[in-house]
Amino acid sequence: MDNNDILIRLRYALEIKNKEMAEIFKLGGVEVTVPEVIKILTKSDDDEVEDDYQIKCNNSMFDSFLNGLIIFKRGKQEPKPGQQEKEPTQKKSANVNNLLLKKVKIALALTTEDMLDIFDKAGITVTKGELGALLRKEGHKNYKECGDKYARNFLKGLAIKYRG
Repeated sequence: MDNNDILIRLRYALEIKNKEMAEIFKLGGVEVTVPEVIKILTKSDDDEVEDDYQIKCNNSMFDSFLNGLIIFKRGKQEPKPGQQEKEPTQKKSANVNNLLLKKVKIALALTTEDMLDIFDKAGITVTKGELGALLRKEGHKNYKECGDKYARNFLKGLAIKYRG
């Protein structure tokens, strides 16, 4: 599953309109127009052929979208007095699926129980320990890389929860 697929599924699950998608990208620090959003959300029939009608979403663009989603759903976090505003840093090697779980959890203010319920709605059983391992920082001894199966089922469960 590539970043474009994830964006398509996330947009469907949360019922985000194209104009809102462009706004979310802007909040994350990436200028994208509504026609460009449509090109990002267009599925290509053949992976081999580069298409003028599709824009590939790279990892940094995807990370910016997720940061924008957090701001869109929860509002911009003001720095505490005496605290400097820091630029969000990202690692190049970070697994996008783990990033997806973490940032959607933050954006939608989901608890661990909510996330377990979402996985359950998709028909997959995840224990608290497994979920904790998926949400850990990369490099932690109990960190577990999130596979496409978990990400796909999480997005499916989100769609069931938010769309009925």
